[in-house]
Amino acid sequence: MAFEVVYTKSAVRDIRKLDRVVKKKIKKRIEAYSKKPLFYARKLLDSRIGTYRWRVGNYRVIFDIDKKNIVILRIRHRREVYK
Repeated sequence: MAFEVVYTKSAVRDIRKLDRVVKKKIKKRIEAYSKKPLFYARKLLDSRIGTYRWRVGNYRVIFDIDKKNIVILRIRHRREVYK
């Protein structure tokens, strides 16, 4: 089952703030994880910011799954993402 990755406006804003090396690492990891998203994901306890997360180094990719889409909600440093 192939998933389409969709980014929200806030996720795009988060990506723009990152440096090039981190962007490349996160992009590569999202492409790999999107093949089996729930295998790599952890369910969030507080569902107000999203349902699942992936860990990419010190960054967290917060996302929901909507039918055939992986909706990327936020991509932030682990210090800031849960605030």
